[in-house]
Amino acid sequence: MAFAIRNLSVLAYPNGFTLWHYKSSAEALERITAQDYFEDAADMLSGGDLLMLSATDGARIVSITAAPDGTVCTAPLT
Repeated sequence: MAFAIRNLSVLAYPNGFTLWHYKSSAEALERITAQDYFEDAADMLSGGDLLMLSATDGARIVSITAAPDGTVCTAPLT
């Protein structure tokens, strides 16, 4: 299954930072953390935003990282 914009929601938006949540009912974390999974939301996501993910095999919080070519990448919090 592909990215579904209806499953992406804003939880908080303070001072230009956005905390997001994405719920996937059919895909595992490995798939939804892949580069460009969130390509269709590239105009909404910004580098430094946090994204809470709910997947079929668990949950994770990742950071949105801005790639030089405009693609959407995620990185685990360390």
